[in-house]
Amino acid sequence: MARPAASVAQFNSGDSSARRAWNRDAIQLIQADYHRSADTHLILHRFLSGPNIRIYFKDESSHPTGSLKHRLARSLFLYALSNDWIGPGTTVIEASSGSTAVSEAYFARMLGLRFIAVVPRSCAAAKIALIRFQGGEIHHVDDPREVYAESARLAVETNGHYMDQFTYAERATDWRGNNNIAESIFSQLEAEPQPIPEWIVCGAGTGGTSATIGRFIRYKRLTTRLCLADPEDSIFHRHYADRAVTRLDDGCRTTCIEGIGRPRVEPSFMPNVIDRAISVSDSQSIAAMRLISERLGRRCGGSTGTNMWACAQLVSEMIRGNIAGSVLTLICDSGDRYLDTYFSDEWLAAKRIDWRPEYERLKELADGVR
Repeated sequence: MARPAASVAQFNSGDSSARRAWNRDAIQLIQADYHRSADTHLILHRFLSGPNIRIYFKDESSHPTGSLKHRLARSLFLYALSNDWIGPGTTVIEASSGSTAVSEAYFARMLGLRFIAVVPRSCAAAKIALIRFQGGEIHHVDDPREVYAESARLAVETNGHYMDQFTYAERATDWRGNNNIAESIFSQLEAEPQPIPEWIVCGAGTGGTSATIGRFIRYKRLTTRLCLADPEDSIFHRHYADRAVTRLDDGCRTTCIEGIGRPRVEPSFMPNVIDRAISVSDSQSIAAMRLISERLGRRCGGSTGTNMWACAQLVSEMIRGNIAGSVLTLICDSGDRYLDTYFSDEWLAAKRIDWRPEYERLKELADGVR
């Protein structure tokens, strides 16, 4: 793969023409990669659908790096390049629960840059392997709350750049259009019988996706409402209910669902563009993940299960209220990344997550409305 042409020596020497040339080449490489990638699929499935209700899955696992975070990583790199924060020889650092780091490692390798992912030690082994496969390095922390400070420290130590997805996610994405996830969703729904969904459901890790979708809905003057599906042991749904609550107390349980749910309110989280928040326990997320994986015929990750449980609650309310319409949510990543965690009965038993009662409850509901 071609690399931006200017050398590290030219960049560091203060040669502004070489600096600009490298920057132009880097942006062109990322844009070319985007044009080689088709949009992600929108799947209509009868799981939990009634006679006048349709449910859609936006399959973000089909990105080149296998998750919703591919969009974010691309936007973060373009934002950093446009701000002239990255050049040849820059070490890129990111705090991540795994998936963003996989995607950022992909783009860093494309530009010939060193990439270090600062991840909790509990991060799924398959994600660690994928980060390394993309050329990234791993820096573990024992406490997930340490990822921010440790990333900033490493950026100083390496004279590198800390991407800081948790701060820049909502501003790096062009929420008005430019084929962001919201524009893609509504474009793909245009020919459907119910092209304007009653609800779109998504989780929040940085808050960038919910900010993009919520702002786009308002900008386009659409009637769709946005529901946040948030792990029970997360701050976001608490902050949505009471803006004064911004951080979980030390010692509070943390969710095992990777990629969403945080102990503090991240700067990119925009509660005002959300219409409702549904709290989902880890056992409910695992139950929904297991069931939807069976019904789709392929494994989905834990955050998809969180989304699906919230969808089930909304669809149940629509059925009881005799409300016609569609509900759309995201397949965030593949469940193949979690074979040794969410799909391992032994791992779940060790975590004392009893998902089977919730699975039977959801299965009964799904079978009753099909």
